[in-house]
Amino acid sequence: MSGAGMAMHGSYDYRLVALSVLIAVMASYAALDLAARVTAAQGRVRFAWLSGGAAAMGTGIWSMHYIGMLAFSLPVSVFYDWPTVLLSLLAAIFASAIALFVVSRQRMGMLAAMVGSVIMGAGIAAMHYTGMAAMRLPAMCQYSPGLVALSVVLAIVISLVALWLTFRSAMT
Repeated sequence: MSGAGMAMHGSYDYRLVALSVLIAVMASYAALDLAARVTAAQGRVRFAWLSGGAAAMGTGIWSMHYIGMLAFSLPVSVFYDWPTVLLSLLAAIFASAIALFVVSRQRMGMLAAMVGSVIMGAGIAAMHYTGMAAMRLPAMCQYSPGLVALSVVLAIVISLVALWLTFRSAMT
């Protein structure tokens, strides 16, 4: 493993990958339920559902992400910087708050959906790349600018689809 530019190869623990997917499914179900509850509530109760929902949904997204990261084993020790990990959690909760706020409106126009998806997608990308920055290991991480840009665009597009589907589901 010596020499500049040598790639490090890792492997996945598929049990943790499956757990990550299960958490993602459960968080999605909770998000749909919470969106309906936020929509139905008013005043302080609405704010409480929105805050609690953002915390629950954001923690679910973040947990799914970190379990997925922990499923990947490298041939070196990997540690995580906790303040940076916490920052990634806050990004997930913020993105979730925006998502719940947007889908819990009585009406959601295309402009609101677009703005919400950009903020939500950027929040998810921030959570992901902040989480990656929290990694401490004896190696250099390199990113392809094109793939990073593509991942952010996909996060925004997928967020738009998720917001639209969640809004439609909450209204029925």
